[in-house]
Amino acid sequence: MTPHESTAIQEVGGRSSSGNPAPAQSASWAAVASLGVGVFALVMAEFLPTSLLSRVAADLSVTEGLAGQSVAITAIVAAVSGLLIPVLIPQMDRRRLMIILSALAVVSNLLVAFAPAYPVLLAARVLLGIAIGGFWSLAISITARLVPPAKLGLGLTVVNLGVSLATVAAVPLGTLLGEVWGWRAVFVLAAGVSILAVIIQAVTLPSVLAGPSGGFRALGQTLRSRLIAICLFTLALMGAGHFAGFTYIRPAATGLGGLDPEQLAALLLVYGLGIVGGNVVAGPLADRMLRGASLIFPLLLGLAMIGFAQLGSSTGLLFVAAALWGAGFGALPTIFSAWLARAEPDRLESIGGLQTGVFQVAVALGAFLGGLLVDGAGVQTALVFGGLTAMLGAVILVLVKPRPLAG
Repeated sequence: MTPHESTAIQEVGGRSSSGNPAPAQSASWAAVASLGVGVFALVMAEFLPTSLLSRVAADLSVTEGLAGQSVAITAIVAAVSGLLIPVLIPQMDRRRLMIILSALAVVSNLLVAFAPAYPVLLAARVLLGIAIGGFWSLAISITARLVPPAKLGLGLTVVNLGVSLATVAAVPLGTLLGEVWGWRAVFVLAAGVSILAVIIQAVTLPSVLAGPSGGFRALGQTLRSRLIAICLFTLALMGAGHFAGFTYIRPAATGLGGLDPEQLAALLLVYGLGIVGGNVVAGPLADRMLRGASLIFPLLLGLAMIGFAQLGSSTGLLFVAAALWGAGFGALPTIFSAWLARAEPDRLESIGGLQTGVFQVAVALGAFLGGLLVDGAGVQTALVFGGLTAMLGAVILVLVKPRPLAG
């Protein structure tokens, strides 16, 4: 480990080691919450098509598989924009940029709602991908400036709570309201939520200067950090492991557990509530014992996935495994954001983009490998593989010593 990597996050004369103003000692929690609202609006819009595919496909005269590509294209664009936006827009006030990105989500949702044809819908989803990637890539950096270093985990929990709540709400909300209002009206509602996010950010977010280390050179320097490389590798392992199983949770629950559609809906709700619980607990725990949290939650994730594969004969235990699975996965965004922020505190914008890109790639890789295993060896094998992969990532990560907190 280099001397730079072993240096703690420090405040020198009221300024960070990078020369930027150090984070305020009294946290701007309303501003942090506004980021959580923005994340909620973006993630809700990202996953709404999942519950509306049949209606979208029928209305636009395309197949359900083609309609589903609107989710895939959003993730791909988000991975790219997460890396590029901090690099290509290195000087703009981050408050203004976050508001612009949230406004882009408003435009995207309205274009989807009134799309006369599939190409228009796809173009609108590209805009949403840009907004998601850019917003996520900057969220860690901005949160770190809004809260004291010792409260970074709690701050990230508040932001990531938007993801957890959106994960729980998006699919059932889309299903319910799509039946009552129609799919286009649901996207008008999503646009309204994004407008609310814009308003809250405009009222609460202070001016946030861009970090001094933007640009492609900084991105390369960040990747050369041993801590960053290890952390991103373990993020890829855990993310791919999770999605190798979760992508196929429906056939697993119905095939192994024999659940009917109503029971499956209840299982997914329990899983979603587990995500919320894991996220809420992860932040304060990461502030106190990051290495411990880095081991506990990924192990919980892996063991729950393996347990899910073996507990098909007991519906009650299957629900318990789903809750623990959700809790383990729900903690990961906060844990990794805290790790990465400590590893390179002077390059948080580059870190945010890398984390966004790696996670989106892990989603695609996990789904691909899981599909191969499901087709070749069965869904149980995919779940066990995913669980073991996540646990391997936990073991690797916990062997690396994070930086101590400052402030």
